Amino acid sequence: MTRTDPFPFDRLSRRPDVEGPDLVASDAADRLILDESADLRAGAPAGSIVAIGDTHGALALAAAHEGAQGVRVHQDALAGEQAISRNAAELGLSDRVRVVGLDADAVRDARVVLVRLPRALDALRDIAALISAHASPDVVVLAGGRLKHMTPTMNDVLSEHFGRIDVSHARQKSRVLFAREPRDGRDPAPAEGRESELEIRAFGGAFAGARLDHGTRLLLAHLPEHPAGGSPEDPLIDMACGTGAVAAHLAKRHPAASVYASDQSAAAVASARATAAANDVADRIEVVRDDLLASRAAASASFIALNPPFHSGAALTERLAFRLFADAARVLRPGGELWCVWNSGMRYRGDLERLVGPTRQVARDAKFTVTVSTRR
Repeated sequence: MTRTDPFPFDRLSRRPDVEGPDLVASDAADRLILDESADLRAGAPAGSIVAIGDTHGALALAAAHEGAQGVRVHQDALAGEQAISRNAAELGLSDRVRVVGLDADAVRDARVVLVRLPRALDALRDIAALISAHASPDVVVLAGGRLKHMTPTMNDVLSEHFGRIDVSHARQKSRVLFAREPRDGRDPAPAEGRESELEIRAFGGAFAGARLDHGTRLLLAHLPEHPAGGSPEDPLIDMACGTGAVAAHLAKRHPAASVYASDQSAAAVASARATAAANDVADRIEVVRDDLLASRAAASASFIALNPPFHSGAALTERLAFRLFADAARVLRPGGELWCVWNSGMRYRGDLERLVGPTRQVARDAKFTVTVSTRR
């Protein structure tokens, strides 16, 4: 049944994702995408509407509220995925939406695809290629975002897989790109890179792509020669693993060690598994999609390596790192070590002292600092 009352955007929550006054569950770009797609959605058959990058469910749940059935929704981050399910339950819309992975089934025969533009062009390229390969030939993609995060290159990326690109008028510092006439579709494949003896694989959206970012390179150069742990019960842990470069490095450098890699990003987990396979160490690296290290028992680890993220979607925030530090402290046993690299401007040392334990600087260059914190 179609609802005539307006969708309650103010009831959307980010939980269990990080929250704060500068972090919102929906914004003007969501509203513009929904307004621009209203007529298309009204005529779309059940099961033919898809939302991608819908961080906390505003697009999918508003469409369901307005009468759509069988809305498929994908969000890369596990915390965002959990927030969508929670918001759907609280709004009584769970039977109208389905959380899916980013694969062929997510977009198969889709007629209307609502996309929040990702920060990474490679992520947009993977999304566009997948839609073009598996959606209906008359699909219309509405990809929107805040003007400050949009570039003309996004139009070019969409043009690689769609014959027609149109642009909406700007409203409230937001804009929507319309893509029609799909062509040259393909399933996503990881980009390939090599750094010294390390093979790196990266699906679109994985941090730094198929290369080592500066901070990770500095961390790898200063990790301990003989880290504690490494048994199957006490593996070396790569927390917020991204492409899995640190995990693969640890497994290659310590041939007898078991390694555990965790990230809440579906793209990162797929990348880390591909990186492990490319380095012939997949048999010793367990890669899991998890919120922080929720699957690990308290006081169970001797060694954790971490390059903490500082973006939640497009927003810059320190709160992500604080959650990571606190959960690393929970999982470390007394005397266990957290090896961390961070942008020096973040000034995390005091937070590490407070949340983990005594912290000393191991290395520092013009941009990044490497520290080791010992669990008190």
